[in-house]
Amino acid sequence: MNFDFNNPYLSTRIPIFARNVVSTSHPLASQAGLCILQQGGNAVDAAIATAAVMTLVEPVSNGLGSDAFCILWDGKELHGLNASGCAPKAWTPEYFKAKYGADAATPPMRGIDSVTVPGAVRGWVALSDRFGKLPFADLLAPAIDIAERGYLVPPVVQQKWAAAVPVLESVAGFAQTFMPWGRAPEVGELFRFTAAARALKAIARTKGEAYYSGEIAEALARFSKEQGGSLTVADLSAYQPEWVQPISRDYRGHTLHEIPPNGQGIAALIALGILEKFDIASLPVDSVASQHLQIEAMKLAFADVYRYVSEPSSMTVTPAQMLDDSYLASRARLIDVKKAQDFKAGNPVKGGTIYLTAADESGMMVSFIQSNYMGFGSGCVEPEFGISLQNRGHGFSLKAESPNVVAPGKRPFHTIIPAFLTKDGQPVMSFGVMGGNMQPQGHMQTLVRMLDYKQNPQAACDAPRWRFNAGLEINVEAAMNPATVQGLRELGHHLDVINDSYQDFGAGQFIWRAGDPSVEGYVAASDPRRDGVAAGF
Repeated sequence: MNFDFNNPYLSTRIPIFARNVVSTSHPLASQAGLCILQQGGNAVDAAIATAAVMTLVEPVSNGLGSDAFCILWDGKELHGLNASGCAPKAWTPEYFKAKYGADAATPPMRGIDSVTVPGAVRGWVALSDRFGKLPFADLLAPAIDIAERGYLVPPVVQQKWAAAVPVLESVAGFAQTFMPWGRAPEVGELFRFTAAARALKAIARTKGEAYYSGEIAEALARFSKEQGGSLTVADLSAYQPEWVQPISRDYRGHTLHEIPPNGQGIAALIALGILEKFDIASLPVDSVASQHLQIEAMKLAFADVYRYVSEPSSMTVTPAQMLDDSYLASRARLIDVKKAQDFKAGNPVKGGTIYLTAADESGMMVSFIQSNYMGFGSGCVEPEFGISLQNRGHGFSLKAESPNVVAPGKRPFHTIIPAFLTKDGQPVMSFGVMGGNMQPQGHMQTLVRMLDYKQNPQAACDAPRWRFNAGLEINVEAAMNPATVQGLRELGHHLDVINDSYQDFGAGQFIWRAGDPSVEGYVAASDPRRDGVAAGF
């Protein structure tokens, strides 16, 4: 570890040093993971228990109707899991145009026709079957207890809960579930989720089969039909998560690993591949010049990602072509160090999410993310079992020429991405930064701080961030140095200074391996932009 542990940024957090660690955006979830580790479980067991609790304590970001992804180090090698769901069999462009008009460009943002098959629960089971130590039912016990007894709503979650009410209170099942007093809970009010406890018990008892082919599947299909949707028991029972090989890119002597498409993780790899062509470390860490290069690299990455990335079978280029070193060098040459630009896609062909991470003293490290997408997702909640459903279907296109055009059984473009860092083939860090298209931007910004500027994980997490939106438009955090903000404006960036960091600038969790896990253990950080904590023993 060659870090500077003097944190130059205002923060209420310090790095956590321990041999067994869980880092999440809610303390009760971190404690659930530690409880499982203390019972003899491993990092995978802890991650599953933590993920189950997160569906309850941060419902503004995820739920039992979420999708999920995971990258894990099993002690010898990396494994990737894509537990994102697919479109119902009835979904075609014609299906949506008949319901929403010939001019509709995408499926709706909210409601039952934004819901694809939820993948998270079967993802939990797949992880448990392949890598877990404890019985699957034991892993859901902490979540069941919290759902039945309730918990006091924390400040950051409450803020987003209240903000969602005017948008979603009329969506089927939302008010019944998330407005128990006819409003959002206040900070410190007790929220019980007994319907979710019923679901979690059935999931635990049947190892997830109740969700995909049993009583929960039947309830979901019935609910969908009542709301005019097309999700069926057959759609649910046919779903299986996919084990995948992570894609990677070297940067400053380390290797960053991401889940391959249909996700956007490749954007972080592209941006770092472009930045590698510049001597970032020679520029002051929070300077205009350093931030400008990072912003422009991220713009170039998104230009290609939004043009080409979709379900792999629909892509017209491969990840390898998008990450080709000569291609990235040609993209790097487009950057003007004195001017902001609105980049277009190149031609690489030759001729409100939660993230958690856990690690144990045996060396197993888990990078895990699950999400309902836009806050509460679709807003739809199946009332009998409290299944809050994601709205990933909105990520499809209805344009025939798009590689991301909707089709039966197809997975949409996905924003949630876990990340993993290695060096010389050995594990270094499991990490992620949740928050829509902020995720690859957060991966890049925090890695540059750690690898180029030797900032420790907590300092890299605390530092002020920017977020690219579109064109020349960028949001920056209010904590950013005003001189840097002004300098970026003078280069042509269109900046808005934003005080609300919940979604705008993401929230990260980081676990860095300090040495032999059974001896030195890990260094962990948790983002002060959320209610969470890194904890260990």
